[in-house]
Amino acid sequence: MKGQKHQNAERKEHYTVYIFSEEEIRNVTEVNETALELIEEGFQKLAKGEVTMPPILRVDIPENNGEVDVKTAYVKGMDKFALKISSGFFNNSEKGLPSLSGMMLLFSTETGFPKAVLQDNGYLTDVRTAVAGALAAKYLAKQNMQTAGIIGTGTQARYQMRALMLVRDVKEVLVYGRRHERVKEYIKDMEEDLNIKITAADSAEQVVRQSDTVITTTPSKTPVINKEWLHPGLHITAMGSDAEEKNEISPEVLGAVDRLACDSKTQVFRLGEHHHALEKGVIQKNSDIAELGNIALGKSNGRKEENEITFCDLTGTGVQDTAIAVYAYEKLIEAEKGLLFTE
Repeated sequence: MKGQKHQNAERKEHYTVYIFSEEEIRNVTEVNETALELIEEGFQKLAKGEVTMPPILRVDIPENNGEVDVKTAYVKGMDKFALKISSGFFNNSEKGLPSLSGMMLLFSTETGFPKAVLQDNGYLTDVRTAVAGALAAKYLAKQNMQTAGIIGTGTQARYQMRALMLVRDVKEVLVYGRRHERVKEYIKDMEEDLNIKITAADSAEQVVRQSDTVITTTPSKTPVINKEWLHPGLHITAMGSDAEEKNEISPEVLGAVDRLACDSKTQVFRLGEHHHALEKGVIQKNSDIAELGNIALGKSNGRKEENEITFCDLTGTGVQDTAIAVYAYEKLIEAEKGLLFTE
């Protein structure tokens, strides 16, 4: 009977699942140094071959300008891994809704049983994407940064700028967006948030020509940055192109910069800006392209000279999702949050 009770207790534990709300998750996880360290460590493990990360699964819903991505990764030694379901519906602003949503599911790496549902509505994706941008700037942007440029005015345009402040002392920000009212709203909110001067640019060209670092955060299918606008010392992080048809950066840009970098070579040759440049014959698959994990490990070069032009292509990886989801879970359990469901 004692053995049976123990077996039942173990079974009950395996069938225990937590559900955490977005508010709870926001209270324990944010864009900060801890998140940056977690994502940097995740990229390092990916570079060392300690991560199993399958290709991204995506479902397109073109009639509503939407897509749903599924990403995952198992990190060697971790007792849980995340399966992230992320949606991007880019007409949502017309409905007064954010473009991104989704959730993360955590599973035991020992039994495969679900451990938690993190109903974050895309928040954890925002955090891990933003700090990946900061990581790119940490190793690729010049140290003496005067002006940062942002193209786009949505959620990531905000998070990316907050994250950039973790690694560089930015003096002013230039922002360009297609909708004047969204630009005004961005300036008002971010000046209060960051206590920094933010100016509306008349064009994407102005942003590029007058900035030391430029971050593109749009779902554009036609390039918003051209080769002719590049200048010595410029760094560009492109994070909007996470589907084959998206293309924020003119392919010729990738052939003109001094240093190419990305989150995952496999992904950027399928989804990112690199695959457009490859199709145009501007770069080759054996071109010198450094993955962030190798740069962080010191196995590949980041920026070596202040006057270099550098470029980083971010498509978003499953290892980032597992890293941030496991961390959030641990903080939530520590804070005794969530609803507990047991069979």
